Amino acid sequence: INSRQGIDFVVHGGDISDFGLKKEFCWMHDILEKLHVPYVTLVGNHDLLGTGGDIYRVMYGDLNFSFVYAGIKFLCLNTNALDFDYGTPVPDFNFIRQEMGDTIQNPYHQTIAVMHTEPGNVVFNNNVKHVFHEYLKRFRNLRFCLHAHEHHLMKNDFFDDGIWYYGSDAIKNRNYLLFTVTRENYSYEVVYF
Repeated sequence: INSRQGIDFVVHGGDISDFGLKKEFCWMHDILEKLHVPYVTLVGNHDLLGTGGDIYRVMYGDLNFSFVYAGIKFLCLNTNALDFDYGTPVPDFNFIRQEMGDTIQNPYHQTIAVMHTEPGNVVFNNNVKHVFHEYLKRFRNLRFCLHAHEHHLMKNDFFDDGIWYYGSDAIKNRNYLLFTVTRENYSYEVVYF
């Protein structure tokens, strides 16, 4: 990534750790800090093992967050429902609804949803997968969704409505997805290294 020009930032799709251990988070932090561009991380199901969720929050912040860059809202969601009891809503529809209304302070013209686990996966709360997708479609100009949990390249229109979910590969396979997003369209490529 550092050898390429024109990359604005990196999104790590989660599973920063394997067992939720502090030393694993520190190892990954040391690696990610070598990037010449900013990065954000999503929480993965492995990151939530043991005390990993607490470590993740200290190092990276909230499990659900959003940011606007170049007029694009990146909606970053914890979708690891299997790792929580039903006392903690996953996905958090209150957070999603709140983000729908946040258009004055953070104006945007399109949306990209980012999550670790995709709808349909055993880790996702599939009782609400259709409702979840309908909520995402309410965001201004939802372009596509990103996920990482499966550890292999994927491209699926899970709901047969033209909203594509792109899954990234495991880094051990030495590739990453590179997206180019304009106001009118987007494209992507798999970059092998």
